[in-house]
Amino acid sequence: MVPTYQEADNIVRFLEEVRNALPEAHILVVDDNSPDGTGKLADETAAELGNIEVLHRTAKQGLGSAYRHGFSEALKGDFEIIVSMDCDFSHDPKALPAMVARIENGADAVVGSRYIAGGGTVNWPVHRRLLSRWGNRYTSGVLRLHIHDCTSGFRAYRASALGAIDPTSTQAEGYAFLTELVRRLIRDGYSVVEEPITFIDREFGTSKMSGRIVAESMLLVTGWAASDASAKLRRRISSLR
Repeated sequence: MVPTYQEADNIVRFLEEVRNALPEAHILVVDDNSPDGTGKLADETAAELGNIEVLHRTAKQGLGSAYRHGFSEALKGDFEIIVSMDCDFSHDPKALPAMVARIENGADAVVGSRYIAGGGTVNWPVHRRLLSRWGNRYTSGVLRLHIHDCTSGFRAYRASALGAIDPTSTQAEGYAFLTELVRRLIRDGYSVVEEPITFIDREFGTSKMSGRIVAESMLLVTGWAASDASAKLRRRISSLR
């Protein structure tokens, strides 16, 4: 499942490379009515390659909304594994077999991680790299998660686990949506592992990252941490009665 907006420079080659990496994959494109014709190019490539579905949305509604819509559609199908990734080649399609293999070997979810041994980033400015590292360390610390890269969008999920946490009921937008999924999976006892990836900053198109998205993520994470701490305190008080 790949959410797209303004990816005309990337979409055709991306779909071709995913098909080469995983010939048996069914590809779902969720396009937010891209003015540059991304959706039309995806339709044309789908007709050529086959086994590609393009979901045309009426307007740009945000990353979290696109993920919720895409996961909802994917969960209707008879799929055992659902993968999400970006279309701009920051996530290398050649890494797909390794991600899928981790699910086949028993994990419930796999996060493509920039921040474990073997992972990394390429062509990122220093300020963005530092912001991402700090944000992920803060997130994993206050939420008590064992994941080093809570905001990576390159992931593989066991469909049954993803369906059980009901991604359509999440409220977060932006990258906080990705953190919310990991938090729910770990909270409910599912096995979440990390697979090292190299994140390569986009060559074509414009990044969707903004200060508003970062601020929203930090506020939500802090709120979740406070909620978790409050719930833990209530349980402790209840056990003493």
